[in-house]
Amino acid sequence: MLNILLLNIQEGTELITDEESVEKTLSIIELISSGGAAGQVIIAILFLLLIVASYIYFERLFAIKAASKIDANFMNQIKDHVSNGKIESAQMLCAQVNSPVSRLIGKGISRIGKPLADINTAIENAGRLEIYGLEKNVSVLATISGAAPMIGFLGTVVGMILAIFELANAGGTIEMDVLASGLYTAMTTTVAGLIVGIIGYIAYNHLVVKTDKVVYQMEANSLEFLDHLNEPT
Repeated sequence: MLNILLLNIQEGTELITDEESVEKTLSIIELISSGGAAGQVIIAILFLLLIVASYIYFERLFAIKAASKIDANFMNQIKDHVSNGKIESAQMLCAQVNSPVSRLIGKGISRIGKPLADINTAIENAGRLEIYGLEKNVSVLATISGAAPMIGFLGTVVGMILAIFELANAGGTIEMDVLASGLYTAMTTTVAGLIVGIIGYIAYNHLVVKTDKVVYQMEANSLEFLDHLNEPT
């Protein structure tokens, strides 16, 4: 009786060991390679989109952070220079700071002496250019966030077609080995497409929020500058 129990325990231990070894050998690379050529091509396209999205995100994030940095005392210095008639000093200060806000204020300073409406128009036109520069390539992230899941679903359709084709050629014998390649293609491409799409979507919305803060900063400082020009002397 004791020998039978020991034998059962030994067999159970061997089964657990075999299961653990199978789990350890199952990797992402093996899943991708099991999907066949079609799955590998789609995964490669999605990986390329992920690289592009990552590059655009970090490049724009650093650019927007740099654009949002401005000395808190900048506007006070500008107003002092303008009030004292030191227009050239104000322009030099704007050139030294070299940020979207300073470029807008510099554009307004260059129009001092003209009607306030003309100054406002010049600042608005300059602001549109600055916003366009801040949003450079951000729309590509939106495109990737929408295209990646569709490419993944395309892989799903391709994988199902391959599975049905192999099943039809199997002569009525249903075996998992026959369907495995197509199912791997369908599942791996779907997961990869959703992952890239989610990353692109989050990155796009984060950049939009950061850009809106810089735009608000530009509008607030421009309005403060125009209000200062409109004050009675």
